[in-house]
Amino acid sequence: MTDPKTPAALSIQVDRAAAAPIGDQIYASLRQAIVDGRLAPGRRLPSGRDLAAQLGVARGTIRVAYDRLTAENLVFGAGPAGTRVCSQLPPRRADDEAPLDGPLAGFTRPYSSAPLPFQMGVPAHDAFPAKVWARMRTRAVRADAIAYTTYADPRGEPALRTQIASHLAVSRQIQCHPDQIIVTSGYRQGLMLALTALRAHGRTAWLEEPGYPLGKRALELAGVAVEPVPVDTEGLRVEDGIASAPHALLALVTPGQHAPLGVTLSPARRRALLDWAAATSAWIIEDDYLGELQLDGRAAPALAAGEGAERVIHIGAFSKTISPALGLGFVVAPRTVAERLVEVAAVLAPAPNRTTQLAVTEFLADGHFLRHLRQMKALYAERRSLALAHVSEFLPGTLTAGLGLIAPLPPTVDDSALVSMARARGLAPSALSAWYLRRRHAQRGLLLSVTNLRPDNVGAACATLANVVASH
Repeated sequence: MTDPKTPAALSIQVDRAAAAPIGDQIYASLRQAIVDGRLAPGRRLPSGRDLAAQLGVARGTIRVAYDRLTAENLVFGAGPAGTRVCSQLPPRRADDEAPLDGPLAGFTRPYSSAPLPFQMGVPAHDAFPAKVWARMRTRAVRADAIAYTTYADPRGEPALRTQIASHLAVSRQIQCHPDQIIVTSGYRQGLMLALTALRAHGRTAWLEEPGYPLGKRALELAGVAVEPVPVDTEGLRVEDGIASAPHALLALVTPGQHAPLGVTLSPARRRALLDWAAATSAWIIEDDYLGELQLDGRAAPALAAGEGAERVIHIGAFSKTISPALGLGFVVAPRTVAERLVEVAAVLAPAPNRTTQLAVTEFLADGHFLRHLRQMKALYAERRSLALAHVSEFLPGTLTAGLGLIAPLPPTVDDSALVSMARARGLAPSALSAWYLRRRHAQRGLLLSVTNLRPDNVGAACATLANVVASH
């Protein structure tokens, strides 16, 4: 919206239903007004207090926006004279030189760097078996250099698919032939293969509420109508999905450990979901999010294991168990759609580079992967307990959820603004509200991964976060 009390030149747009955090929206509006010349050089910006009151946001949100503009040399602090537009602005980029990365606004940056404290979706950076991996990678590079000169198998290397099938039989109780496995560059490619093979365009899909934001966007880009289905302490409320969209083509779910609440789909809900898929010829796309990294008891079998598996497409990745830098995952396809998925992969998105596949094959075959998983479970349990003790001191009511914590916030608190402030200070929490499709009903809170909180940094990270929360 444009607040009627805000000077016309500012035209600050705040859409509380938008995916972009409110702080980012305010920053973008101010920046555009300066770059376009609507805010002339030397012009004084409203005080943080006044602008926050006019837009109905926290003062900290405005402060972060002003800090970002200051860092770009667009505004400067003039003491008692307030914050003013710089008289000499940086040269404008030509249109063909302007960055085209707007769709990446919702991702945690920077890219290709060590993970930040509280950052979700990344394993422990300090516990990666670098020496073992370096040896295997070196051998894989050498083997690949003197081997094939033709195109590689678009499904992935046969030896890797065999190792994945053997591992899944033990860890997830999935019985499948290696030819049912398609190696991918990660979860997102696996989802794209599944949606393309199922010809999902124009159909409807159930999505957990709250649910993975990138999953929602993937469905929308594929032309799929999204039907949010609530999640409670037993997981997906299947009866609600049947009531609102009984003839949906598919359900995209995280049954092992729900993202982000961490709950496991109960046996009764599991049976109801599989029965619905069988009765309506629908499909279940199982995102095995943290399925192998269960810290509380033994992991439940995958939906793709046992009775009803013929309606389940299982998607896994090594991003959270080994490293997202690998860019490696897999799809386990039911026999009825396996050849269709293989055709899509062969024509549009074949398996990624062979060298990494060879290295992961050896990592699995020699038992390093299972040992690594065992060590990571123990490490993450310790780090979660340590982080919970620290965070509970300034955010009472914080709960454990998977490999992280959920710190609930009052409904009047803008959790997206808190996240923006924290990111400006070198932290990377996530806003719980961003995971809701129905933003008006979104719960407020902070999602705090514990994977990269060590004894030597957890105190400083939590103290910084406590200061952000207190200032907001």
